[in-house]
Amino acid sequence: MTHVPPGLTYAEAGATARLPLPAGYHHLREVGYLGRGRPVFEAAADALLSWRMHRAAGVRIPAGTLPAAPGVTVDLSLGLGPLRASGTCAVVWAVREERRAGFAYGTLPGHPECGEESFVVTLDGAEDVRLAVTAFSRPARWFTRAAGPLVPAFQRGYARHCARVLRAETVRAAK
Repeated sequence: MTHVPPGLTYAEAGATARLPLPAGYHHLREVGYLGRGRPVFEAAADALLSWRMHRAAGVRIPAGTLPAAPGVTVDLSLGLGPLRASGTCAVVWAVREERRAGFAYGTLPGHPECGEESFVVTLDGAEDVRLAVTAFSRPARWFTRAAGPLVPAFQRGYARHCARVLRAETVRAAK
């Protein structure tokens, strides 16, 4: 179920839950392998929905931020020193099912990008666990416009980094 929080900076709330992604944005889809079996899936789902994956990936999220659920807002900060980018997002949908768990958040005013990003962990019939990061975005601030093609390259690298970090978090937690 999609929740449309007030103030989103784009009209296509919930579009990462269905395909195709909306036109007029840069599209991202990265899938990373996390491991095998129910314990890996459960550990990955817990780490994802509690923001532990994001924090382990280097994103600053204030203590006390509620777990990912529709309507929850989250302040995100990533980078170092003068290269630190910050923004606020709102969770537009979340799911915790037998073989799929995840959420999507959308940008609120002041975020460097405009769009939505989802993080979904799945457990397939062969017991393989994967993280899929899906996003559509476009620059919303002068510095992301000025960075041009570097932003999509950074986003792709960050999505791959999330999979590596979540794999390490799940191996640790599933033991």
